[in-house]
Amino acid sequence: MVTGEIKNHIDNIWDTFWTGGITNSITILEQMTYLFFMKMLDDAQVKREAAANMLGGAVKDPVFKSGNWHNPDTDREVPYDSLRWRTFVHFEAERMYSTVSKDAFVFIKNLNGGKESAYSRFMGNATFLIPNPRTLVKIVEGVDNLDMNNRDTMGDVYEYVLGKMAASGNNGQFRTPRHIIRMMVELMAPTLKDTICDPAMGSAGFIVESAKYLCDHYKNELLKKEHAERYKNSMFHGFDTDQTMLRIGAMNLMLHDVDNPDIEYKDSLSTDNTDTEKYTLCLANPPFAGSLDNESVSKSILAITKTKKTELLFVALFTRMLAVGGRCASIVPDGVLFGTSTGHKSIRKELIENQRLQAVISMPSGVFQPYSGVSTAILIFTKTNAGGTDKVWFYDMKADGYSLDQKREEVKESDIPDVITRFRNLQKEECRTRKEQSFLVPVEEIRANDYDLSINKYKEVERVKVEYEKPEVILGRIKSLEEEINSAMSDLEKMM
Repeated sequence: MVTGEIKNHIDNIWDTFWTGGITNSITILEQMTYLFFMKMLDDAQVKREAAANMLGGAVKDPVFKSGNWHNPDTDREVPYDSLRWRTFVHFEAERMYSTVSKDAFVFIKNLNGGKESAYSRFMGNATFLIPNPRTLVKIVEGVDNLDMNNRDTMGDVYEYVLGKMAASGNNGQFRTPRHIIRMMVELMAPTLKDTICDPAMGSAGFIVESAKYLCDHYKNELLKKEHAERYKNSMFHGFDTDQTMLRIGAMNLMLHDVDNPDIEYKDSLSTDNTDTEKYTLCLANPPFAGSLDNESVSKSILAITKTKKTELLFVALFTRMLAVGGRCASIVPDGVLFGTSTGHKSIRKELIENQRLQAVISMPSGVFQPYSGVSTAILIFTKTNAGGTDKVWFYDMKADGYSLDQKREEVKESDIPDVITRFRNLQKEECRTRKEQSFLVPVEEIRANDYDLSINKYKEVERVKVEYEKPEVILGRIKSLEEEINSAMSDLEKMM
């Protein structure tokens, strides 16, 4: 839980960036993660040193060693101690700026050959952009008030910063609304046996929410070494083609106690991605704002649906990446549900005939405001490679707890709890009529409608007959009103 005091600290740090001339929200968050990482490294070593002192031993493989570190950029020997947060935080402004920008920043870029953590792996092209000593001092003072060893608090802090990034209106396309992510994770209910992947990870929201769900539901099991090791090292996977977002996502995961996730710089749709039948759960909001050159797309994906549209290619990718029995929940634009091109029809046919399509949840068009008014839906399916679709559950989601205009202010109306409750009790949906908010549709009917998955194709709209007055009655009432007005005007003229 982020307290008002911590929010004020973060708001002040954010404002300091703006005052210093850095106004792009992605840049602010990226520069903030560099300082978070510096402090996290030192806080972790301070904790290990305290434990070692109590036991009368030494810290094994310390990040900050004794003696000097060779700076490859300046060809200078720099004392390890000066690279530590606890040391340079007390330097005067000019010395702090020189140490952080020329030494400490270079140190984290070259940390153990770039293999020290998921975060440091993507530091190769990082650039330090804080413009002057005064700005850096104020930012460091703000970050110094945060306890990097308290992962629960720091995870909430980072989510608050991600929220500010989205609220700023810049680069908001990188962030799916947190409550929508949480709903999708609740619907899929991951377990400790799952191997989870988001092939369009951005800031790693789906992976982080999955990790939080597991911590909440399997707290005792995660105390066991085998589960804890898998949770930290091999359960979570993600890809992106933006190094900045990989750094932001890696920091997000580290602050949620996922220390070594398998996240990679990779074009998920290209031949570089050879993952086949590897994951048991895919959660994603893949990009759907463009087309690709077919030459760059993996032939195994094009074999499922021959198209240039990324939204269709990603759905095909999920069917390839998932192991048999694996599940997927993905956001798609509404066009995927009813598009008439060969590519649209083939991917819907693939889900229905070769896999097991379970649910289509239509979301209101304002969910991605203020960045986009596009209408979207959530597709949920299980990979079987042998069909199995019998009935598909449709839900017409009308409210998500926020106003559907560009302000996106919190409101009382939300269908999300109802969506989760009904999905978990699909047997009770059998008795619902097509006039209700959710219902089941037999696969035979979907086939007969050329695999159309738009809810309006199957929903019954109840029309109420409205009786209007006869025209002569309405005309008579108008004449009567006109006479009253003329009479009032005549009386007014006499008074004048």
